Amino acid sequence: MFNLAILKVRPAEFYAKLRPPRNHARTLWLYTINFGDLPEKALIAELNKKYANRVLHDVGLCICVFDISEAGRERLGMGMGFCVLFRLVMFRPFASEVIIAKVKSSDQEGIRLSLGFFDDIYIPAPYLPQPSAFDSNERAHFWLPDSPLTTSHELLDSAVADRMYIDQGEVVRVRVETDDFYDDEPGPPKVTEGVQVAREAKRAPYNIICSIAEQGLGPVVWWNNSQAGGQDEDTMVED
Repeated sequence: MFNLAILKVRPAEFYAKLRPPRNHARTLWLYTINFGDLPEKALIAELNKKYANRVLHDVGLCICVFDISEAGRERLGMGMGFCVLFRLVMFRPFASEVIIAKVKSSDQEGIRLSLGFFDDIYIPAPYLPQPSAFDSNERAHFWLPDSPLTTSHELLDSAVADRMYIDQGEVVRVRVETDDFYDDEPGPPKVTEGVQVAREAKRAPYNIICSIAEQGLGPVVWWNNSQAGGQDEDTMVED
């Protein structure tokens, strides 16, 4: 779920004079600051201010600075800056990794999850256990295990007592399917031939798509209850 990314930053004054080469996609720029008597702590604080809770495209969500590998002063014109090589703790679960999250909200399209520090985790409706449907009254999806019913109308006519709901706030175990990075350009609405083009809703820069359509996945309480039932049966057999 968490990994380290190595980045290099240089003073912003240098960037004004030389544009970074295209092949240095990980070379970033840091403004000159007053480091005082504790340069390492000042550097870490400045880097955390710049990168913490920020998404780096195709890398992940920055959590915090792990350590500084190298730091050297550079004189630029009348000022002084630092060229820093450091490691960041990054959040980016790998495909097929199983993680624990909480249900944040649900709609017809699927379920949105939260880890507390990251909320753009989604379970699309096709990745729910089948057969399942969305109950608009409860604002929650439910699963009807071992049911021959297939359509939403049939499932919504089923007995409520037979439904296994995935409620808001429920702790769920999910498997990561894929992740997506978006770089939507900000700016005014586009106009084509004098007609304003409808702007698409801005997407989160980093989304994770998950599934619970397997044994052992879904609300943790489902499988805890199942294991407890199995242990009771084993005890009865021994007696």
